[in-house]
Amino acid sequence: MKDDLGRIRSREGAPGQAAANPAPAAERVHFLPGESKGMTIIEYGIIALLVLSPLPAASVDDWAVLAIELSAALLMAVYLWTARRPRLNARLSVRLIWPRRFLIGLAGVLLLQAIPLPKALAALLSPRSAGLRGEFAPGYSGTSTATLSLVPLHTVRASLELLAYVLIGFLVIRTFTHRRQIERLMVVLTAAGAFQAFYGLFELYRSHPRVLFFPKIYNLSSATGTFVNRNHFSGYLEMILPLALGLVISRIDMFSLAGKRWSEKVAQITAKGFARNVLVLIAAGVMALAIIRSQSRSGVFVLLFIFVLFFELTVFHFSARRYRQAWVKTFLKAAFVLVTIAVLYAGVEATMGRFAKDNLLQDGRPQYWTSALAMARDFPLVGSGLGTFGDVYPAYGTVPLEGRLTHAHNDFLEFFTDLGLIGFALLLATIAFLVIDGFLTWSKRRHPQIKALGMGGFVSVAAILVHSFTDFNLHIPANTLLFAVVLSLTFATAYYRKA
Repeated sequence: MKDDLGRIRSREGAPGQAAANPAPAAERVHFLPGESKGMTIIEYGIIALLVLSPLPAASVDDWAVLAIELSAALLMAVYLWTARRPRLNARLSVRLIWPRRFLIGLAGVLLLQAIPLPKALAALLSPRSAGLRGEFAPGYSGTSTATLSLVPLHTVRASLELLAYVLIGFLVIRTFTHRRQIERLMVVLTAAGAFQAFYGLFELYRSHPRVLFFPKIYNLSSATGTFVNRNHFSGYLEMILPLALGLVISRIDMFSLAGKRWSEKVAQITAKGFARNVLVLIAAGVMALAIIRSQSRSGVFVLLFIFVLFFELTVFHFSARRYRQAWVKTFLKAAFVLVTIAVLYAGVEATMGRFAKDNLLQDGRPQYWTSALAMARDFPLVGSGLGTFGDVYPAYGTVPLEGRLTHAHNDFLEFFTDLGLIGFALLLATIAFLVIDGFLTWSKRRHPQIKALGMGGFVSVAAILVHSFTDFNLHIPANTLLFAVVLSLTFATAYYRKA
């Protein structure tokens, strides 16, 4: 706060004097943390949601989802009620136009899925939907209207949940406008990830393990934290681990080390805050260990992917800046080799067993995906309805199941079956625009701290998107909420401008 006020005073000059270099209107300070109670409520409300959402079994119960939706609506109401709102720089505002258009189009598709349409029109847009209704709904022939969604109630519920994540993402972009706010959020997320990792490892070695409030009855040999499913626990940590690494790189200002003497580098790394940096690194190490001990096959792969991507982006940065210091590449290569050895040593016995040929053959995912592709072919244009995969799958499933399959174990494939080509393209376009446009902007940035924070965010988003090809992390409320926040925060960070 004092630093921000000092910057304002130095820009404004002494009383009665004009500023020597007045900032452009789009980049002047319009809001400072603490000046608006509404913005403070929103910031800490989002932080509270992120901290609490993983605790009740990743918020998969209906009451937890409702709590997220009500919280998002309440925080949005606070934003609309607040008179003094932070102003985005002009460039970021312009770049948000296309994501806004994509989301409006997606809202139109969801509305089209849920509202009753003339039966002839519904049959024209989705012939298979009419066929299934005629086969399984005896009273369908006597109606004059039909919905494109096979279960419109589930589509409405899933749409409201998706709206909550969109609102939270919007509020992140509009609220976290200062670097201190960005760093504070990453510190909180690092602490939340460290808690999940420590707790998961702690319960793993107990004789009577628990999932916080309940006895643990699934995945007894795997670390799961407060999650029931080890893959979702791993996915949660995969999004936070890169943020922790980016935070450390930002705090030690690693990208400004090139060209300095060794004594200056050591002094910079061990400067004030060194103990906190060590704690963050320890937290990152524990999260990596917890991912390994989760025995998630995709998690171990993504863990290696995270470090490879950090390595590549760091080399890309120094190459772009034309630093030709041999120690940079040597250090990065050595760190990558050590991390790989540690990962293999810690998880080779438990995790490699899950990669065994017999386990892969017994895994049902290829069969699930085959059935889901058949669903996608039957609902190509507008889908079967958001949130209806578990209801429609029994008509296509060929693998005997003990229970009900509610998700496709592939987020992209499930969204495609639910939304159809039009809705899926709009959803994917929104995410792709934020990632690609943000990355292109980030790649041109020279601010060392923002460079590091943004790198952590982009690796986080890439990690969960890769994992989503083999699981349904983006259908778990706690993980979807975290993804929405990280994606929005990373995009905003790429366009960050110091006032």
